[in-house]
Amino acid sequence: MTTSPVIQVNQLCKTFQVPEREEGLKAALRSLVRRRTKDVHAVQEISFQIEPGEVVGFLGPNGAGKTTTLKMLAGLLYPTSGEGKVLGYTPNRREKAFLRQITLVMGNRNQLVWDIPALDSFDLNRAVYQIPRPQFKQTRDELIEMLGVQELAHKPVRNLSLGERMKMEIIGSLLHSPQVLFLDEPTIGLDVTMQRRLRQFIADYNRRTGATVLLTSHYMADVEALCRRVIVIHHGKLLFDGALSDLVRRFSSYKTIGVTLDKSGLDLAAYGEVIAVDQERVTLRVPQANASQVTATLLANYQVDDLTVEDTPIDDVIEKVFAQGERPSVEAA
Repeated sequence: MTTSPVIQVNQLCKTFQVPEREEGLKAALRSLVRRRTKDVHAVQEISFQIEPGEVVGFLGPNGAGKTTTLKMLAGLLYPTSGEGKVLGYTPNRREKAFLRQITLVMGNRNQLVWDIPALDSFDLNRAVYQIPRPQFKQTRDELIEMLGVQELAHKPVRNLSLGERMKMEIIGSLLHSPQVLFLDEPTIGLDVTMQRRLRQFIADYNRRTGATVLLTSHYMADVEALCRRVIVIHHGKLLFDGALSDLVRRFSSYKTIGVTLDKSGLDLAAYGEVIAVDQERVTLRVPQANASQVTATLLANYQVDDLTVEDTPIDDVIEKVFAQGERPSVEAA
């Protein structure tokens, strides 16, 4: 039995006309009569599809076009050209049946009413989505329990910390049990502990409901914990679409070898770049192609108490991908 992709994007583009003028009073007066604009290509002919239940990382530097793409897929922006389909719907038509099945969570935007308890805002969402009250109460209570915020739900939103408020925002966005989650920086500004809890919640929600998730984040820990597949864009262009492990292999040129010896002070510079020494522990950076040979040589020539081989940190890999952003698109086979 085959299933259709939940999200289908084909040559999607978005171009904004942005006013521009020189500084000074004369330029300001002139712009009242003859306004100059320039085209900004936020998204340029990107294509991809996402299958039911996938959790996909959508990566790129600031201004890459990530949020613009999510807004087009959520129906908040019209594409300039190309096509996006979500659950078979054209998002910008904003059909009720479509809106009932998706949600967009933005880490820097609030949907809850500031001066009332989150529970009251949740009830407002129930009315907006016309959720039957028994179903609403069951879903609300399950989400509150999953995030452990039973006491916080009774407080006015303005009295909550950023992390607490983010939890409430996520609960409010999931009350109608959406099948597709667009998450735009959901852990932005949160401490490490709160980031971990939200990541675990998203993973649990995906396992329990089978919801499809498209996630943007500048925290690579979010991506590593949740996403097997990543889509990378830069300057609105698709650079990579494939498994996170393939991205690491393709753009990583070295491995890190940590070796603990039976004595300190040994010079291992002949085997690679020594990047750290901590008593008997030496950390080497070696070309990826040489890693196996270096490991075997170390084991053969020294009394080794412990040895580890690690891939390039994902942050370094992503930085390298962005650095190649001006080159032709690179897509996974």
